[in-house]
Amino acid sequence: MRHYGHLTPARRRTLFHQEPAEFGPGSPVRTLGMALGATLYCPATRPRLAADIRKQTAAGVVSMVLCLEDSIDDGEVIGAEENLVRQFGELRREVAPGDLPLLFIRVRRAAQITDLTTRLGESAALLTGYVLPKFTPATGPAFLEALTAAEVLSGRRLLAMPVLESPELLHLETRAGGLTATARLVDKYRERIPAVRLGVTDFCAAYGLRRSPDMTAYDVHLVASMIADVVNVFARADGSGYTVTGPVWEYFRAQERMFKPQLRSSPFSGRAEELRARLIEHDMDGLLHEIVLDHANGLMGKTCIHPSHVAPVHALSVVSHEEFSDAADILSTGLGGGVLRSAYTNKMNEVKPHRAWAERTMTRAEVFGVARDGVDFVDLLTAGIG
Repeated sequence: MRHYGHLTPARRRTLFHQEPAEFGPGSPVRTLGMALGATLYCPATRPRLAADIRKQTAAGVVSMVLCLEDSIDDGEVIGAEENLVRQFGELRREVAPGDLPLLFIRVRRAAQITDLTTRLGESAALLTGYVLPKFTPATGPAFLEALTAAEVLSGRRLLAMPVLESPELLHLETRAGGLTATARLVDKYRERIPAVRLGVTDFCAAYGLRRSPDMTAYDVHLVASMIADVVNVFARADGSGYTVTGPVWEYFRAQERMFKPQLRSSPFSGRAEELRARLIEHDMDGLLHEIVLDHANGLMGKTCIHPSHVAPVHALSVVSHEEFSDAADILSTGLGGGVLRSAYTNKMNEVKPHRAWAERTMTRAEVFGVARDGVDFVDLLTAGIG
């Protein structure tokens, strides 16, 4: 699979200076963590789940989470498990594994990991791994030990994405110790962890908060401080870090607005005014703003609960030609350092401080591609929406 693989080769050539590379469940975990993009969550109770997965694949989704946890009622779990097993069987009969997104199951309990892997049987070949909710130093070992057992049962690699969302990781008096202990635990399974996910909705719930569509997660200072601490512990650029994914955007229908739209008209002027109006109508301007802030704060990819959120996440993940030019210049210079004027003559590139950024940018360029000079996020968004 590849990002923008749902477009024709000719269309991709018009958009990309360097096209997105192919990847799959067997790719290195660091590559997969960067490549997750917009991870679309879907309740495991959906009666046409297999058809939904095929539909979203055709629309450009490359990673999905089939949820047995918070998205379904407690009384629906048994039926949802049965539905998952049945729908995976249908997918296995009708679709080649290489034609599917990265598929993860979000469980409630560790025992579900081994149980579901056993019940899936040969259909487990379609499964990339499991999402581990409310992950802490206390709950994490059972989840990860169950993952190891499931690998033995299935005879193949299974990945895990822990979700940091528990109050003990948020509360000031236990935060530093909890995050540090969680990082030590996760490090023991580094080759099975493509990304660490953030459960911002649960963090807000611990204090009775909910952000409006006029606000990003970074406007809620309690949440913003938590994101900063998670990045501090889990996303260092010294080789020890993981991909940390962005928080969910909860809105997908028009709400009554208190503040002006956040999307300037000039990027859309003369070519995509209708698209801008549609984005604002469905509160996507707030989503776009939050994605930009995610990247600025060290996060990559995003939890998504609606298909309309996928294209904005991917459009803003593509490396611009200017970013690629800067990163290439920095990495082509020796380790001795120095300062370069950018090829776009609008900034300085300081070789030593900017080197880690350049390396990260090149990894992103590999999986999301590099836009042609003159192609911007509006062009990519328009192409992604179709």
